Amino acid sequence: MELKDTLNMMNSADYKERLKAEYFQLKIRKEKLESMLKKYKEGTLTFTPSCSYELLYEQVIYMKQYQHILEERAKIENVELG
Repeated sequence: MELKDTLNMMNSADYKERLKAEYFQLKIRKEKLESMLKKYKEGTLTFTPSCSYELLYEQVIYMKQYQHILEERAKIENVELG
């Protein structure tokens, strides 16, 4: 799944669909940032980030916490995240 695949869900009138979109968007962004950090550490990035590795890593930590909160909320609200 890509971010563009979540657009219809994000614009849905159903809050459960919007919750799914929020979750999938976060998951996609988190995975991309983790991939970037791996390359950053290996020295194989094709660019030099302005932010430090540590700051970007901290962002991933908060993204993981946010993802966990969305997963817990989905359980409570009976939303299947697949």
